[in-house]
Amino acid sequence: MISANTLKAIRLTHNYLGVFFAPTILFFAITGGLQMFSFHETTRGSSYVPPAILVHLSQLHKKGTLYMPKREAVPPAAPKADSPKPEAPKPSPSPSSPPPPNPLPTKIFFAATALSLTLSTCTGIVLAWKYARRKLVVAGVLLAGIVCPLALLLL
Repeated sequence: MISANTLKAIRLTHNYLGVFFAPTILFFAITGGLQMFSFHETTRGSSYVPPAILVHLSQLHKKGTLYMPKREAVPPAAPKADSPKPEAPKPSPSPSSPPPPNPLPTKIFFAATALSLTLSTCTGIVLAWKYARRKLVVAGVLLAGIVCPLALLLL
């Protein structure tokens, strides 16, 4: 059987680790939910231009850096002599191929997961604050969970 002191140490460790990593969990849940519906990028044939903040936050989420490599414009390729002319009809796909699966239900499920993770994390912060005997320690750990990742970005 686990002693009361061991359980208390486990509970406090869980509490402080949860508070410390809560800002990072919120960041990844929110930016991941936005990426699920491609709010961070322009899609082909769309006039949507994402806000710069979403582009940078997405870069941080996916690559761990705010550095955005410059993309050079690719010039249109000249038609090759042995390739079919652009006016030539393209062969139609075989009629026996099944239609691609609809990704919308999966996207909705993962967006709901991101929302649940966000709400659960916020609830955890509130509970950690409300039931803390030393609120200043909880506030310090939460502040450290915000400052540490920001400081690591500057390295």
